[in-house]
Amino acid sequence: MKHIKISIVAAALLFAGAITVKAQTADEIINKHIAAIGGADNWKKVKTVNMVGSINSGGMEIPVSIITVNGKAMKVEFTVNGMTGYQILTTTEGWSYSPFQGQSKPEALTAEVVKDQQDQLDVQGELMDYKAKGNKVEYLGKDDVDGTECFKLKVTMASGKEENVFIDAATYYHIRTVAKAKVDGKEIEATSNLSNFQKLPEGIVFPMSMESGNGPINFKTVEINKPVDDKIFKPTASK
Repeated sequence: MKHIKISIVAAALLFAGAITVKAQTADEIINKHIAAIGGADNWKKVKTVNMVGSINSGGMEIPVSIITVNGKAMKVEFTVNGMTGYQILTTTEGWSYSPFQGQSKPEALTAEVVKDQQDQLDVQGELMDYKAKGNKVEYLGKDDVDGTECFKLKVTMASGKEENVFIDAATYYHIRTVAKAKVDGKEIEATSNLSNFQKLPEGIVFPMSMESGNGPINFKTVEINKPVDDKIFKPTASK
């Protein structure tokens, strides 16, 4: 009888544990994530982000700057062998200019590319107010990211794009994104890793290191709400 009672108690505890696991929801994870990176109120004050750093490509350090006006425009500028190129994206158009690859003038991005990259204009990220943005999030359980236990979220954008977001189960920082992307008309899986999180004076926590297929990017400075002249989002001739 004693053995039966213990078995019943053990089964009850296992059942309770299963309920606890199931009780973890995407919204709970997202809320803790947003709190960990500074809170929604602080992030909603972010209108512009100005990042300066370098990309390590094949052992060569390439200076890069990324200026984003939330929901409006972005410019990525990089210098190779003394020549400065850039990519500009706005809500309606964009341009690419790489003089070190033989381009003599800026080339317009296709309408498909402009549409596909619109999520890059959202400085607050796909999880902040995700329902209002028309995004859907599904919790897929826990997963391992290079030895770090993470919550795995499947995000389906309003545009139809899908990505998996990995949230560190200890810090609730977003440390990896695995997204489907189109390159030369073909769909590939692109992985981005985020690290070296630092708290900025504005109260938000920002990853100062990002790594993708193009090589690691390390940011030296990140300035929030620095005034931005809209003229920089117009294509210009080579310097």
